[in-house]
Amino acid sequence: MKNTIFTGSGVALVTPFTSDNKPNHDKIKELVDFQINNKTDAIISCGTTGEASTMTDAEHLSVVETTIKQANKRVPVIAGTGSNDTMHAIELSKESQKLGADGLLIVNPYYNKTSTSGLIKHYIAIADSVDIPIVVYNVPSRTGANIPPKIIAELSKHKNIVAVKEASGDISQIAELANLCGDNIDIYSGNDDQISPVMALGGAGVISTIGNIMPKETHDIVQKFLNGDVAGSIKLQLNLIPLIGALFCEVNPIPVKTALNLMGYDVGELRMPLCEMSAAAKERLIAEMTAIELI
Repeated sequence: MKNTIFTGSGVALVTPFTSDNKPNHDKIKELVDFQINNKTDAIISCGTTGEASTMTDAEHLSVVETTIKQANKRVPVIAGTGSNDTMHAIELSKESQKLGADGLLIVNPYYNKTSTSGLIKHYIAIADSVDIPIVVYNVPSRTGANIPPKIIAELSKHKNIVAVKEASGDISQIAELANLCGDNIDIYSGNDDQISPVMALGGAGVISTIGNIMPKETHDIVQKFLNGDVAGSIKLQLNLIPLIGALFCEVNPIPVKTALNLMGYDVGELRMPLCEMSAAAKERLIAEMTAIELI
């Protein structure tokens, strides 16, 4: 097996903003400590949940830097540095490596998408530009393009491409991926409602949204499975299904930032075009959080 970045629960950390809508670095530090103190195994900075798409490069890298410094090697920090512009992704990746990132999360190119050969060239060019491991992020609902298992298998031949965050939601595809890649790729569930199923296919864990508000429980779903307590893992997974549904009833990260604010973490508002939850969706979220005594 290649260099495993982490096994367990990685949180796709939200980016808190101040009242004037700038990254709140003091709050980032607080959230990092909250995660580590509650058993989160890795922190992903500036991913989808972290609203990286609406940050300037300077803001983006400052958030990554604060996260790395606050984690202080207690857990790995993976920087989201993907782009639909290969050169831009390379620049962010190089800078994140200089800041001390333990790994990179690279989403497949969106909007302009590309051909199969272009997709391979994109990832290889980024992987060639750095000396730290890369997690390929397959999220077709966001990018408009799926990365087939045979392409992941081809990419896994590169020493720096070591894992995939699979958010296609297609368990059959994930099974094919596991069969084709074997020990050459670590598979992380990219969907909070599929942690245990992906673990059953040999997954290494999850890169999670719900981990922002329930870090210990998310860690425990993975750890119980790894410890052989499959029934316990599945029970925890199923118990969280109603809350997970509420956390994704509107586009991520709208509900999870709302949830953190309801819990008193004061992570601020979202950046446009994201906006506050509808009244009905917020009522649903509050009901599910109340049912499990989060608020």
